[in-house]
Amino acid sequence: MIKISFKVEYYTKWGESIAVHLSIGTDAPQIVRLSTDDGRIWKGCFEGKANSDDVITYRYAVYNYGNLSRIEVAVMPHVLFQRRGQKEYRQDDWWQDIRKVAGVAVPVFSLRSEEGFGVGDFGDLKTLIKWAEKTGMNAIQILPINDTTINHEWTDSYPYNSISIYAFHPQYMDLRQLGELKDRKLMKEFERKRRQLNALPQIDYVAVNKAKREYIRLMYEQEGEKDLSSTAFRSFFKKNADWLRPYAAFSYLRDEFGTADCRKWPKFSKYNKEEITELTEKCEGVRLYYYTQFHLHRQLLDAGNLARRKGIILKGDIPIGISTESVEAWTEPFYFNMNSQTGAPPDTFCADGQNWGFPTYNWDVMERDGYQWWMRRMQKMAEYFSAYRIDHILGFFRIWQIPQPHKSGLMGTFAPALPMSVEEIESYGMKFHEEMFLPDTKRKGLYHPRISAKDEPTYQSLKKEEQWAFNKLYEQFFFQRHNQFWYEEARKKLPALTRSTQMIVCGEDLGMVPQCVPWLMNELNILSLEIQSMPKEWGTEFGWLPNYPQLSVCTISSHDTPTLRGWWEEDHARSQRYFNNMLHIDGEAPEKAPGWMCERIIRQHLECPSALCILTIQDWLSIDEELRFPDASAERINVPANPRHYWRYRMHLNLEDLLEATKFNSGIRNMIDDCGR
Repeated sequence: MIKISFKVEYYTKWGESIAVHLSIGTDAPQIVRLSTDDGRIWKGCFEGKANSDDVITYRYAVYNYGNLSRIEVAVMPHVLFQRRGQKEYRQDDWWQDIRKVAGVAVPVFSLRSEEGFGVGDFGDLKTLIKWAEKTGMNAIQILPINDTTINHEWTDSYPYNSISIYAFHPQYMDLRQLGELKDRKLMKEFERKRRQLNALPQIDYVAVNKAKREYIRLMYEQEGEKDLSSTAFRSFFKKNADWLRPYAAFSYLRDEFGTADCRKWPKFSKYNKEEITELTEKCEGVRLYYYTQFHLHRQLLDAGNLARRKGIILKGDIPIGISTESVEAWTEPFYFNMNSQTGAPPDTFCADGQNWGFPTYNWDVMERDGYQWWMRRMQKMAEYFSAYRIDHILGFFRIWQIPQPHKSGLMGTFAPALPMSVEEIESYGMKFHEEMFLPDTKRKGLYHPRISAKDEPTYQSLKKEEQWAFNKLYEQFFFQRHNQFWYEEARKKLPALTRSTQMIVCGEDLGMVPQCVPWLMNELNILSLEIQSMPKEWGTEFGWLPNYPQLSVCTISSHDTPTLRGWWEEDHARSQRYFNNMLHIDGEAPEKAPGWMCERIIRQHLECPSALCILTIQDWLSIDEELRFPDASAERINVPANPRHYWRYRMHLNLEDLLEATKFNSGIRNMIDDCGR
């Protein structure tokens, strides 16, 4: 049992009261009501259970006649770290208003260090946190870090196709923290291999993972019995057994049967909890996965708590989909529509649309248990992170659904949606042309306009008045018809997620964005994503930075786009317009982006109203022409139009060298300070 006494200063009006939204470990938040004698100092107390290793986070909230009216948003939650043997705590706090923060975005796999093993790890993440502190940054954003091991090939490098929403990828293990092998000959061989892989300009995914997994296996044989008998492991297993057992069994069976497709397994193809529990209790092979996840948990928790202590927001990433070859597809198939695929309609990333191959969610089933699947997922993330990015938040409003066996994203339709009858289609003043529509997969006789209908020969052959009628139908269907409907659909789902933890919630809301998306995101205090080269205002080529909303994350580039320098070199005519119209510089634009110009663009972003300005490590380095990598095209992380892209980008600099780049670091710190972040 612990006792926490809260005290906060907040001037309230008549009818207002203050409460604490408190989270202990991975438990759901609870409300602690405070009281006051003078309407200014509010006090209250919580008494309850907490494990000694639980991180306690909380936010203050204002209630008006019992209804929530205001809460601390877009700032890191208050944090209480328990001290050994201490049972009572006094928290004297202040209300946290939104403050502007600068940060860096970089995948963990891209981090490079002197003692690394050819890929970034959770130990390197701690070094990055120290660099962020040195430069005055208060946020670090990473890509998904879950295990993606399907076939042990380079195609597993795609971080959004995980086999578990909970388990971490073994490649992120900091082997230095595991310790050294007692076999000196083997240790010497691993050191030789480490140096070889660490010298590579990019990640050799297969070689790195083969070597690191072998090292982890040998350390398990050396230290596993002791580690898995420890009090710390028993506590970890008790909290995480619900996902850890099936994950360990899935990983063992994947390698035993030579496939991650459970439908092809000769045994255990259909999940049975009792059978899998018996398997994990008898099979020695699954214990290696317990050992691996235990140490990955400890290493990431250590990094997350370091960030919290330094006041740095560590921001994780929630993929929109799950793999068809995953633990969740095996153990909880009822939550998914396994006969459909998730993707995206045509956009600036891919003119033919995208097919990600993930099954769509069965939201009706998820709704019946109050979205517990999502809440458990978020609460587990909150153990490590202070913020998270919802990948493709539009999927909570509607998803681009491609029926099996189609592969092209152009064959998709929005789901859920309000398809049209032939009679309604013809009421627009045109005949029904089947080639321009796709049938609804559930309701016979109802249709969706093809997203690419205007490129079809049938459309081109229509009379002008029929083209005009179809254009009106197309505009109404895709941009007006569903606004209230999709708002209500997302309104069922997103509040359960946003209120399940104290983390800052950010949404990736790019692409074909319905008007209802910003309505609900603002209502739920979800930060939008703003990229100047991908403006959301119709008819504009570049976003206007001073108009960015306060509840937003602004950036120049992302893992799915070229870097600032890469974008500059792609289209000189467009760069010329940006040079003249956005930077307000006369004359000819440079062919390549000089450091002074990159700094000017970054400064403009830092000055904008967005609460978070998080820029990629490549864009921060673009300022310094001596530090940055000469070839801008080699710094791109992903090409969305290529479904078989190899995710292998690595920083060209060691983090240790970056920490020692005094002039560069002080310049960034001064610029961040000058811009009020």
